[in-house]
Amino acid sequence: MSKIKFAEVYAEYLVYAKKNMKPQTYYTFFYNFNSRILPFFKDMYLEDITSLDILNWENEILKLNYSNNYNRGLYYNLSGFFEYCKKIHGFDKTIISNVGCFKKHLEEDKHDFYTLKEFKKFIKCVDNNIYKQFFNLMFFTGTRPGEAMALKFSDLKNGYISINKTIESHGNRSLGTPKNTSSIRNIKIDRRLQKDLMKLYKYYKDQYHEDYDYYIFGGKKCLSPTTINRHKLDACNKANIRPITLHQFRHSHATLLLKCNILINEVSRRLGHSKTSTTLDIYAHTDLTQEKRVFNTLNSMRYNIFDIFFEPIKNIVSFILKHRL
Repeated sequence: MSKIKFAEVYAEYLVYAKKNMKPQTYYTFFYNFNSRILPFFKDMYLEDITSLDILNWENEILKLNYSNNYNRGLYYNLSGFFEYCKKIHGFDKTIISNVGCFKKHLEEDKHDFYTLKEFKKFIKCVDNNIYKQFFNLMFFTGTRPGEAMALKFSDLKNGYISINKTIESHGNRSLGTPKNTSSIRNIKIDRRLQKDLMKLYKYYKDQYHEDYDYYIFGGKKCLSPTTINRHKLDACNKANIRPITLHQFRHSHATLLLKCNILINEVSRRLGHSKTSTTLDIYAHTDLTQEKRVFNTLNSMRYNIFDIFFEPIKNIVSFILKHRL
């Protein structure tokens, strides 16, 4: 049986992947595989690839200093490809499992967020009302950016927004299904946000003079990430506040709720996570308020009420007695 090159099998796999992946997942996979995996393996024969080749590839990727999450995604992309090779070509997949995933490295915490005070400072400087309400919804509901952009007024009923679709962030930006089944959810919104969103509906209706299931943010056409980011940066400059990413408004919502002692399972449900552990791992941040709470709790364990109030007096009396003697 003649040998087959890695690149040839990959061409087969693309057909399989396109049929079995969501468009956004496929686009991300295609870009990452073509830029970070294919160049290293493309001229190798599939049967000749060894665990040492996998290890050398990982070492090359590590030199680029990507995040641990990105490296893990690359590993699973390659592992998924080899799983296909095992099913179709009888390939020995243990060459990658023997090596394992990338060794983790220390990295800065990228889960930045706005406190309520910071957000109020930011939102005051957003001039356009459509964009202002987009950021309000992101901060006060924790939706993913694509979920917020895909919302239509038919998704707003009885004080709830229904998350049932998303906008693909690349390509023709078509409507697609949410990230997973847990992402399909209803989120209760506050009265002020509901009132402000209905004002947008009146604005679109007055502008277009027709009843239509408008996008909540944009009217007949949804907003684009480029223009959203431009308005965000303009507001940050005016407010003299550091910019955060669109996804970090989601971090901000989760952190706000956790800080207010909202139960973790409710925070997880609003975010559309399938596991509460995911919420804790990603969104539970340590801040000075929590640090002070730990400090006060430990102090209360170490001292009783008598010690707290009378220890300074005891020290003064002891000092006086000592020096009189």
